[in-house]
Amino acid sequence: MMIIPPPQPIERKLLYRGNTFDVSLVWMVLLLLGFGWVMVYSASSAYALADRGNAYFYAIRHGAFLCIGLFFLWVTTKIPLKIWCSRSVMVLVCSLLLLALVYFIGTEVNGARRWLRLGPVNIQASEVFKLAVIVYLSGFIMRRVHELSRLKRVWWVMLPIGLGLWLVLREPDLGSVVVISIIAVGLLFLAGLPWKWFGLTVLLGVLVIAALIVSEPYRLVRVSTFLDPWQDPLNTGYQLSQSLMSIGRGYWKGMGLGAGIGQRFFLPEAHTDFIFAIISEELGFIGGSLLAMCYGWLVWRAAAIGRQAHNLGQLFGSLLAYGVTIWVGVQSFFNIGVNMGLLPTKGLTLPLISYGGSSMVMMLIALGLLIRVDIENRMVIRGFRV
Repeated sequence: MMIIPPPQPIERKLLYRGNTFDVSLVWMVLLLLGFGWVMVYSASSAYALADRGNAYFYAIRHGAFLCIGLFFLWVTTKIPLKIWCSRSVMVLVCSLLLLALVYFIGTEVNGARRWLRLGPVNIQASEVFKLAVIVYLSGFIMRRVHELSRLKRVWWVMLPIGLGLWLVLREPDLGSVVVISIIAVGLLFLAGLPWKWFGLTVLLGVLVIAALIVSEPYRLVRVSTFLDPWQDPLNTGYQLSQSLMSIGRGYWKGMGLGAGIGQRFFLPEAHTDFIFAIISEELGFIGGSLLAMCYGWLVWRAAAIGRQAHNLGQLFGSLLAYGVTIWVGVQSFFNIGVNMGLLPTKGLTLPLISYGGSSMVMMLIALGLLIRVDIENRMVIRGFRV
């Protein structure tokens, strides 16, 4: 049995309304996308003007990514979940092939080989792999849910995921490795993985990550910098110290939209990994808190959709929804934690907000799957076959 609590009355009311999908969820996604577009322009205009001669360069590209992502979100909502389930292994294999291509013909940026160049855009294969792991594990668990207590029958399911994690680590991208590992272990736990195996897996994962940190000097520097960024604020601690100063300048109400200082060549990656610091600087503690609350609401709704799917007997849809829940929750928590100096720098974007084509498109496809789960939940409630 999956470890999922029963639905609350408010969730039942949302599902029994006449809408064919959760309109409030769609509006929240659109709200975050629109807000992110504004903040990307504010955080990137100075860099875009200096590097590209056009202050709107990154904002225009970000808008194009939004349009592409929304198109794929719409397409995803039209595809029945049974098709995703039957193609789950193929999805994983395709993502592994992309990761392998990165290893051989990937484009190197800032010392990391994470991208495949496709015309004017770069595809980050690790973002595709995140979604593929959710689809693959959801399909596997649905077919073998009664065998999760027998480790000898299911341990091999992690072999292709382990191969993908190794390829992502070679890029290198430890942040994505951590996120993908949490998604995989979280799904197995929710599906009923025995506590002893869950605890052993978590312990092994922590030991492996610790060993990976110790084995690379630059990772040790990141950890020591996270513990005390002011020890070397002009070198190894520069990015984090500038992020903390940007957040501090925002105080309660912020300096005003477009009036921040951090994005004026002080804070590197202001429109990608450290956009939350710019949001806090311009909109203050209140603005940053409201954004965190939006993510909290999004995670709550995604979990509610997953819980309802489980209660309706839609195991594959339930696991998909929970996978998206974990992805959004963990990655937003990590990004905000890094910006606030609570976690070491990981190079992860803020979902639906940060500039980045691959992360934006894949996250919108994942949310399209979530909406499709909600659509099929309502179809089942109304007596339709899915």
